[in-house]
Amino acid sequence: MSSNTTAPAVPPYNKNEEEEKKLILREYRALLRSLKESLKKGDKAMLRHAFEIAVEAHKNTRRKSGEPYILHPLAVAQIAVDEIGLGVTSAICALLHDTVEDTEITLEDITREFNTHISKIIDGLTKISNVVDLKADTTVQAENFRKILLTLADDPRVILIKLADRLHNMRTLESVNREKQLKISSETTYIYAPLAHRLGLYEIKSEMEDLALKYTQPEIYMEITQGLKETKRERSRYINEFIKPIKEELAANDFEFEIYGRPKAIHSIWNKMRKKHVTFDEVYDLFAIRVILKSTPEKEKEDCWKVYSIITNFYRPSTERLRDWISVPKGNGYEALHTTVMGPGGRWVEVQIRTERMNEIAEKGLAAHWKYKEGGATTAQESKLDSFLKHLRDILNNPDTDTIDFIQDIKLDLFTEEIYVYTPKGDMRVLPKGATALDFAFDIHTELGRRCIGAKVNYRLVPLSHKLVSGDQVEVITSSKQNPSEDWLNFLITAKAKSRVKSYLKEDKRKIAEDGKEALRRKLDHLKVPMSPHNLNELMHFFKKSSSLDLWYGIAVGNIDLKDLRNFVVHGDKLQPVHKEIKLDTKFANAEDVVKQKGGKPAELIIFGERSDKVLYKLAQCCQPIPGDDVFGFVTSGEGLKIHRTDCPNAAQLLANYGHRIVKTKWAKNKEISFLAGVRIIGMDDVGVIQKITNVISGELKLNMRSLSIDSKDGVFQGTIMVYVHDREELNNFCNKLGALEGISTIERLEGTEE
Repeated sequence: MSSNTTAPAVPPYNKNEEEEKKLILREYRALLRSLKESLKKGDKAMLRHAFEIAVEAHKNTRRKSGEPYILHPLAVAQIAVDEIGLGVTSAICALLHDTVEDTEITLEDITREFNTHISKIIDGLTKISNVVDLKADTTVQAENFRKILLTLADDPRVILIKLADRLHNMRTLESVNREKQLKISSETTYIYAPLAHRLGLYEIKSEMEDLALKYTQPEIYMEITQGLKETKRERSRYINEFIKPIKEELAANDFEFEIYGRPKAIHSIWNKMRKKHVTFDEVYDLFAIRVILKSTPEKEKEDCWKVYSIITNFYRPSTERLRDWISVPKGNGYEALHTTVMGPGGRWVEVQIRTERMNEIAEKGLAAHWKYKEGGATTAQESKLDSFLKHLRDILNNPDTDTIDFIQDIKLDLFTEEIYVYTPKGDMRVLPKGATALDFAFDIHTELGRRCIGAKVNYRLVPLSHKLVSGDQVEVITSSKQNPSEDWLNFLITAKAKSRVKSYLKEDKRKIAEDGKEALRRKLDHLKVPMSPHNLNELMHFFKKSSSLDLWYGIAVGNIDLKDLRNFVVHGDKLQPVHKEIKLDTKFANAEDVVKQKGGKPAELIIFGERSDKVLYKLAQCCQPIPGDDVFGFVTSGEGLKIHRTDCPNAAQLLANYGHRIVKTKWAKNKEISFLAGVRIIGMDDVGVIQKITNVISGELKLNMRSLSIDSKDGVFQGTIMVYVHDREELNNFCNKLGALEGISTIERLEGTEE
């Protein structure tokens, strides 16, 4: 990787045996202290027993950092108890979570030493870690994710402990190599952060995203961290000025409360910078003010609105930015009042108002629900949680939900904003933003969705594809003659509806596909290779099919010609495309193909693996990497090797789903080749602005420009410039020079071929 983005060096581990014993014991005692309140008779002995088993099982194992492995399960147990709010059973399971997978201990041993309840949770944790052989096809991660969700539907503690495990791995990621950092970080943002979000664990979700950013885009992470450090004093002064009058008024009204400002997550600041095309200095709402009230369950709602009234007496609220999640909590149970008000100095400030109970649910999510459930508190959260788990079971019980697009569908359900719509009888349903009348029909009942031909929204007839908004009342219209069609998949957005429609369509497809499957089997028998997951996967990639069923169906209906198998060669019992330059199982062959430059000399721009192997490759169009960018290689079946930036829009998906196809890559020094790069530029429309820009490009920097397009409207211009540069340093210099021109407000690098 490029040297400027390497993770910081980790100090060498140098504790002796005696110091290690003290450290392990200290961590165990800290865990005991955290559980003190919830320990019942016999719990302490059982926890001690689990600790001793784990110490013995992992005694010869060390982590990559050099420290004893037992510190990891101890840390996971501590996170599960302190940060998620789980109890003794979960702490025991966290201590033992790696024993069945990594040591001689079996599930039978766990059942014998403890009970079936604990062994069931550990079995769930082992299944998540050890799902499928990595030699299987690229749906490994999707299948992995599906099994994670299955265990969630069974016993939510499994996934909560798994999230604690992942969080600790993220916190200690500096000890592992660069490729692993990228893969684990991408998997975290792709799968685990959305899950934490859906389960209401906002603190954990934010920390996971921040840590992932630290490893995928270290420079941006450092820039924002530094910016937050430098503006800390100024922020504190502003927060104190903002909350002073509110504090006095709340005290005068006899409220028991806490009020403070806290910085927003680094990842959410980065998102804001990216979406609004602004620099760190231009992001105003770097923090949110939080008011936490001590209130009785029956007065919670009333108290929160009173506080809202007091705050808006001092500061003018933005009516569009009021979020009332007290009257209608989010799908994951989150309750609060959010408003954005105009603070001193003309700055917008976000204010969150919650009670202590709501705050605990916001921080501990799912685990807090159980606590309040046991205490006999409100059933609204309980039913929301139960309906979410039921929704999961519905999707997972469908046998066809094992492909990569399953992750895409379920992620939408996990991570999107919600809308609230009503049945004709006034029952409320929560759906993802953008859901259609047909999604609503499937949400009520599968059969209703299957037979749906239209709907009445607020008594007005609308088509199936009509997008619903909060407050709509929906009546579904059905016909016994209706059957699902493939077009439905173009506008459905919920995972449940999509998986059901795919299931119906596949029934017909399956019957036809059987003929194609048989034809392929005969052809492979002739070539003396089995129809293994590896071979099917290669064929699916080659023929650009997302599943084996699509492949067989294509063969059956004649869209795929089996004569094209001549494009493959047989290695033992494996098929490989002829044009594939790389053998993954032997790292790299020293291919004679090299990138050529003018004059016929080898360019050797990219170095793979540990050695400078020469391999034919392409630069990905989706992110257009240039020397100096942090990059990785991705082995495609159809086009050989492609080089992507680690901050490429597709990077998280590739790294999370196809880890076995990722290749360590870095730039070799070469100043003789130019690369096409683009920048977007925004500024005040002024006479001579184009001349100023072209003077910098051609006159001052002597860069070769391919295109310049400028569009002006109402005194503001937006433009795109495509230039040839040697490396990132030259591109950054170019951006800085343009930024220094009078009237230029924003400059940002284009993602791929956006021109």
